[in-house]
Amino acid sequence: MLLTDTHTHIYYHAGTEKLQEHLQRCFDNGIQRLFLPNVNSASIKPVFDTVAAYPEHCFPMLGLHPCDVKENYVEELETIRKSLETHKVHAIGEIGLDLYWDKSTLEIQKDAFRTQVQWAKELNLPIDIHCREAFTELFELLEELHDDKLFGVLHCFTGSLEQAHQAIDLGFALGIGGVVTFKKAGLDQVVKEIDLKHIVLETDAPYLAPVPFRGKENESSYLVYVAQKVADLHQISIEKVAEITTENSKRIFGI
Repeated sequence: MLLTDTHTHIYYHAGTEKLQEHLQRCFDNGIQRLFLPNVNSASIKPVFDTVAAYPEHCFPMLGLHPCDVKENYVEELETIRKSLETHKVHAIGEIGLDLYWDKSTLEIQKDAFRTQVQWAKELNLPIDIHCREAFTELFELLEELHDDKLFGVLHCFTGSLEQAHQAIDLGFALGIGGVVTFKKAGLDQVVKEIDLKHIVLETDAPYLAPVPFRGKENESSYLVYVAQKVADLHQISIEKVAEITTENSKRIFGI
């Protein structure tokens, strides 16, 4: 069984024994491929330190997280753009819109998003999108920017079935994580109706741990609980879910 975690911040433990322990638990559970999204200029180094330590298993992305789009966002973008010139990455991310913490930065979040989408198109890369309490605004942006070069993953998807189809129609796979195991979230009923060819798996570790670890620190090895839930919903084996979702990740990220 070969599972792929398409979104993990495991690099927060870069250079520590905890990183080695977490990755060993991943390998023990068949999770051999991990995609690492950058969040700001300060996280560039730990991302690439982790990739350098585990080049066969860890794959980098670079982007400016919407919660880090602040007054200095232009300088942040310049720093990240320079890193793109010297490092190979497999996506621009995580980027997007977040209106949960601060609605006042929406316009500069949009500006940063447009800039980074342009990078992705120039480099023929997917984008990895963060969206929290901003589906309407995000879909307006994606409609504006839509063309045959715009594709990627809507990370940590928690929307409705209608929003799922809207994302798919715009060329995006749905990143399904621990929320699918939450009893009252309703995501399980959405995932049940979505063809697995449109789904990739993720943890977003150390956030959003699945049941039975909900409320605790998440880690990428817990991806097996997400995969098993998806398997149960589609009434197929976890091995088949691993096969399909890993192939989807290879198609999207090119590795």
